[in-house]
Amino acid sequence: MAFGAGAAQAASASSSAPAASSAVAPASVPTLTPTTATAVSPAPWVHAYAAFGAPKYGPDFKHFDYVNPDAPKGGTLQLRNPDRRQNFDKYNYYTIRGNAPAGMGIFMFEPLTVIGADEPRTMYGLLAEAMKIEPDKSAITFRLNPKARFSNGDPVTAADVKYSFDSLSGKYASPTYSSALTGVRGAKVIDERTIRFELSERNSDTLFKIGGLPVFSHKWGLKPDGTHTRFDEIIDEMPITSGPYTVAKTDSGRRIEFRRDPNYWAKDLPVRRGFFNFDRVVYRYYQDEDVATEAFKAGEFDLVRVYGAGTWMRQHKGPKWDDGRIVKKAFTYGTGQGMQAYELNVRRPIFQDIRVREAIGLSYDYETNNRYHLFKRANSVFNNSEFAAQGLPSAGELALLEPFRKELPKEVFGPAFVAPRTDSDVHALRRNLLKARALLEAAGWKLAADGRLRNAKGEAFEFEYLAPGDGAVGARIKAWQHNLDKLGISLKTRNVDFALYSRRLEEYDFDVITIVEPSFALPSVADYIQLYGSKSANEKGNNNFRGAKSAAVDHLLEAMNNAKTLAEFRDASRALDRVVMWSYWQVPELYADFEPISYWDRFGMPARPPLYFTADLPPDVDWQLPWPLVTWWSKDAAKH
Repeated sequence: MAFGAGAAQAASASSSAPAASSAVAPASVPTLTPTTATAVSPAPWVHAYAAFGAPKYGPDFKHFDYVNPDAPKGGTLQLRNPDRRQNFDKYNYYTIRGNAPAGMGIFMFEPLTVIGADEPRTMYGLLAEAMKIEPDKSAITFRLNPKARFSNGDPVTAADVKYSFDSLSGKYASPTYSSALTGVRGAKVIDERTIRFELSERNSDTLFKIGGLPVFSHKWGLKPDGTHTRFDEIIDEMPITSGPYTVAKTDSGRRIEFRRDPNYWAKDLPVRRGFFNFDRVVYRYYQDEDVATEAFKAGEFDLVRVYGAGTWMRQHKGPKWDDGRIVKKAFTYGTGQGMQAYELNVRRPIFQDIRVREAIGLSYDYETNNRYHLFKRANSVFNNSEFAAQGLPSAGELALLEPFRKELPKEVFGPAFVAPRTDSDVHALRRNLLKARALLEAAGWKLAADGRLRNAKGEAFEFEYLAPGDGAVGARIKAWQHNLDKLGISLKTRNVDFALYSRRLEEYDFDVITIVEPSFALPSVADYIQLYGSKSANEKGNNNFRGAKSAAVDHLLEAMNNAKTLAEFRDASRALDRVVMWSYWQVPELYADFEPISYWDRFGMPARPPLYFTADLPPDVDWQLPWPLVTWWSKDAAKH
């Protein structure tokens, strides 16, 4: 699971002003007295831990296969703000108020372990040279690398790890991070280089969350009298971290420059060889997307991950692409993709009949909307992966599904879900709409004299699509409105500011929204418990936006969580996929199996990309590699 990452990416966080720093809290740095409460464990010390099977790389490996271990160092990488943040006003990424600079989590903060990017979910020691996992997953112990140093020269100690854990799991950290650590009972300092975490949730997800724990010095926020500034009031103080870069300069919250530390402690470790090849990395912040696009064309920054098919097809072309100065490439990857979908809030009475939900899906014309043919139709919870249901259920899937046969749609026990299409012939959409009308009529919705669909009470069939921002209604929604209108259904749209949008999502106060579910190397059970678990449906502020409540789903999530082998995990995932998709809790839309990147031809890059990667990302995603940023190198540096 991504450390602290929300299960559903509805939109980027909004900005708010930081509070003044004044309150004083007692110091929380633990003493280094060895504990005597922890019994000696028979578990072995290992260099890596795989969720299933054995790690790809043994204890004597020299470097990952997706890097050039001899990549030249030098040059400057120019970047833009990768998300909606238009400035920054603090340096503490882990609190809720204000905006921290892009790139700090990639270039400055380091975790105990890193995730291999060419195998399903395996963590290798970084700050931790070794780890020890109890057979029942009740605890994980880390032994720190004696070479590990912060940028101020101090060694990284178990006390620093505990301070980081206490800060990020405490009430003054953003809930995004503290909620990721709820499965950890506590941390115990064993000695100066050893720390043990006791787990209340005994599963691989929790182990990987701890492995991805960002570590910073206990001196960050430390006052002369030995007390600490309250964590959410550490604002302007630069963090003390162990990463390969430090901040060289900033400019009015609109520009930040990172400088590579030539004495970086981990530069020769196998998990770091071939990484972090630029001497400087600069982020510039742009207020407007069109301005940023023109700035890229002018050479103000070096690469951009493009969002939006229209932008990719219409704006990323011209003489500089034609003559090769700018390269436009779709880098394919093996990253599993959660679906982008229109999620129906089945708490609303209008959506509680499965026939109604199926009919709404039949009215959506994806093939016409996908005019650039860049994206693929989402037919699964687990697109672009082996965890998506395929064909008929396997024996393992049937064993999990059979106890719930009476309560599940009969289609669950047949072929895998495929969304209705409209491109088979010119009459395909009409056939879909006729089938939708028959389903609606069977569910008690009749076409009235005024052309509106009404139930036995005379209530009109209408619902609202809620979206953040103040933009105009998009072409896809307009086309959907037109098709629904043919059925006598009124689809209204409402755009609200992001703060109100977030509050309405927290309260589950909406009819339909668009959500992009998380990408993955190995699906995180914790994510899907939030998205589909019955308990989360009742908890406001959680991510079960559909309001799905299903004993079968809860059972399948438990089976995923308790799986001992990859085969067991795959069976449970595919069975879950069948239940979710055939329950029509959503109208599936699309996913991408590539990263669309335009970049100036100034780079060298490894011979092959990893299996799981991205072009750029927020710094709280621990498993996904920002491949161009951390493994490419400057062609100019290669000449020297």
